[in-house]
Amino acid sequence: MSSRRPLDDLLHAAVSGVGGAERPGQVEMARAVAHAIDSGEHLLVQAGTGTGKSLAYLVPAVAHADETGRPAVVATATLALQAQIVDRDMPRVADALEPLLGRRPTYALVKGRRNYVCLNKLEGGFPDEEEGLFGIGQVDATAGRLGAEVVRLREWASETESGDRDELVPGVSERAWRQVSVSAHECLGGKCPFVADCFVERAREAAREVDVIVTNHSFMAIDSFEGRQMLPEHDVLVVDEAHELVDRVTATITDELTGAMVATAAKRAGRLSDNSATLDEAAEILSAALEPLDDGRMLGLPDSVQLALARVRDTARAVQSDLKPAPGEEADGARQVARAAVDEIHENAERILEERELDVVWLSHDPRRGPVLRVAPMSVATLVRDKVFAERTVVLTSATLELGGTFDAVAGTIGLRGEGAPGWTGLDVGSPFDYPRQAIAYVAAHLPPPGRDGASDESLDEIEALVRAAGGRTLGLFSSMRAAQTAAEIMRARFGDDIPVLCQGEDQISTLVRQFARDPRTCLFGTLTLWQGVDVPGSSCQLIIIDRIPFPRPDDPLASARSQAIARMGGNGFMAVSATHAALRLAQGAGRLVRRADDRGVVAFLDSRMMTARYAGFLQRSLPPFWPTTDRAMVLGALARLDETAPPPLPVEEPALRSLTGARADADGTEHPRPVASPPPVAASSRSAVTGGHAWTDEEDDELRDAAEAGMQVDELVDHFDLPEEVISARLDQLGLRLAATDLFG
Repeated sequence: MSSRRPLDDLLHAAVSGVGGAERPGQVEMARAVAHAIDSGEHLLVQAGTGTGKSLAYLVPAVAHADETGRPAVVATATLALQAQIVDRDMPRVADALEPLLGRRPTYALVKGRRNYVCLNKLEGGFPDEEEGLFGIGQVDATAGRLGAEVVRLREWASETESGDRDELVPGVSERAWRQVSVSAHECLGGKCPFVADCFVERAREAAREVDVIVTNHSFMAIDSFEGRQMLPEHDVLVVDEAHELVDRVTATITDELTGAMVATAAKRAGRLSDNSATLDEAAEILSAALEPLDDGRMLGLPDSVQLALARVRDTARAVQSDLKPAPGEEADGARQVARAAVDEIHENAERILEERELDVVWLSHDPRRGPVLRVAPMSVATLVRDKVFAERTVVLTSATLELGGTFDAVAGTIGLRGEGAPGWTGLDVGSPFDYPRQAIAYVAAHLPPPGRDGASDESLDEIEALVRAAGGRTLGLFSSMRAAQTAAEIMRARFGDDIPVLCQGEDQISTLVRQFARDPRTCLFGTLTLWQGVDVPGSSCQLIIIDRIPFPRPDDPLASARSQAIARMGGNGFMAVSATHAALRLAQGAGRLVRRADDRGVVAFLDSRMMTARYAGFLQRSLPPFWPTTDRAMVLGALARLDETAPPPLPVEEPALRSLTGARADADGTEHPRPVASPPPVAASSRSAVTGGHAWTDEEDDELRDAAEAGMQVDELVDHFDLPEEVISARLDQLGLRLAATDLFG
């Protein structure tokens, strides 16, 4: 290890290496991160857009690894930020710091097992997901597109060095990918005959020797909660996009059970168990018990459901015994796949039956899967405190951690408040932007409060007036997909060809964002994905319209349960849950406007409650400090002047393709494209479109791709997954389901 270099010298070199300039907030944050690492005290740091927060934590992380020989882990919520770190930031940081450290810092991207080819499955060590495709190493011509994808996967698998799915461009459907991959529960582990050459094991072994390990919130949470030790031992964890942590952790430990899941487990057990037929009967009993029940939270399990769940649990336990391998028996893929499926339904049935005090159980009906029973923790605060903050220093950062002017709301959700909470420091390093001079926060106070029947005529007239004054250049953020589609349809009729209006769901998010960014006359309307991640600096986005305060849905079982629990303890459930949720979304949405020092524009709130409601002050304090007004004439005039003087839009860049550890580059910075399997690659997603919202599990991804492959319509997918359409659209975009998804949004 080298002698310790001054942090400021390292940061200066790194900033120069990426072609930037040091900013006061960035320097302050880097010093605070270094102090937290040295002192062991946790840090929550809010860093506004333009601060350069990635370098502010990467440089101290590299310095720590260089001094101690122990890696730092960086966990992000979105694929786009992971790509930024491993493709752009770390390669340049490594080049810049090498002369000072005497060696080139190293880094790696660690992902779940489903992201890699399984050599054992490739060689027939597991049962086929699609009967007939792999049986004799040939593809039945009737298999069509799926068969062609499998052939291509076989060819690629014989050439790839990493086995990482992201290196396969263009991608394949989930049905095809399942032919060559296994989940963590299906893996044979040390008993696998190919363990020495396993892509996953090699990737994780390589990660043990690097300075910075990049992963995602869900993978970090599983590693922390289940003690699988998938990540190397480390004493520093940086959680970027930390405002997403609670939702990602909650999704990671949410379980579900359906009759179809039980039937599938019975089918996989098949001839391996004498009790598989009985388990199949239990599946029918469960479906019959759930079918007549209404959607919503279950405050107590009906007797029929209790009996059905007990039948599933007990029968699954008997099948588990049948599936145990005999002493000395060789590892068997079919048995392991069956055990994984049976273990899951046994554990989930048992958990729901326990009716734990802090668990919330609810039912929803899905048109394809039937009734779905879900269970999730009401709060993850204690779990995060005990499992994430123990035994390591944690730095959490985001542009939106202070809500209502304080860190308390966020700190409470992650276990940093109350008796037994570890010590922590909160720091807001501000933003390099002059928000009051660059942007106006306009509340259309003259409009009636929004109702449940959609946008009022007055609101639609307001949208038209604002967009016309801005000359297009508008990102419309709506509280529902239906509201976005209605507004888009009406505005198209009013604007004709003068101002094009794009709407989320009509194409991939990345494609729509690139169109919006390229043409300043264009508007883009959408929902959750656009609220949280679109990055369009420059003159193409000079007006953001927010139709209403984004409170959680009234029928959201977790939000309502949390609110009621807080109220029972004497707290204000609405402020703690609904208002906090809305404040975070508003801060994220308003933050789409000012992305650079020369950006100018208006954020228009069409919800008069932003001025009149008792919680208005809390919401206002959560926003960037834009110049506030309710003067409609002044705002329309300002938008018209901005339109008249606007510079040309900024160029829209396509991202470099990447491999497991980022863009392949020589020391001189020359990047090499990753290998591409035929057919020729399609355009990669724009790095300006960051998707987010829901933490998708491997199982949900499987189902989403199957649904896309089957040509299901978007409304069916919404009902199927019990998720907003924008979240499903975002995940389709992330998974590269261009061909399968195109038909969904026709």
